[in-house]
Amino acid sequence: MGDGTELGRVRGLGSAKEGAHHWWRQRVTAGSNLFFLAWFMFTLTRLPNFEYNAVHDWIRLSWNAVPLILLVISTCWHARLGLQVLIEDYQDDEGRVAWLLIAEYFLAIIAVTAIFSILKAALFTVAAAGPAAG
Repeated sequence: MGDGTELGRVRGLGSAKEGAHHWWRQRVTAGSNLFFLAWFMFTLTRLPNFEYNAVHDWIRLSWNAVPLILLVISTCWHARLGLQVLIEDYQDDEGRVAWLLIAEYFLAIIAVTAIFSILKAALFTVAAAGPAAG
């Protein structure tokens, strides 16, 4: 078998040798999402109620905060991989593709914000309810 036509090689229409790696990343993040979401749903159903203090106390436990952070990372990474495939496969305008690929990095901002919120809830105590002492 050859490497394709001369014209195809000149235009760069051959294999980029990146597809299998991307495909495996999507499968690994999908599997970790399944695992972490199952854990998340199971542990949430075991909470006595969903009041702020109960959920805050749940997040403060390190064996809950760490998997929750991993869930955020895995979910945002999986979403980024999926959006990249959709943009590259279904957008024809080169300029629009470039802007959409840049815009998909805003998922990182979402991930950082969520991780910051989890860490803040896990590391700091809840302020006492009631009027401020003054």
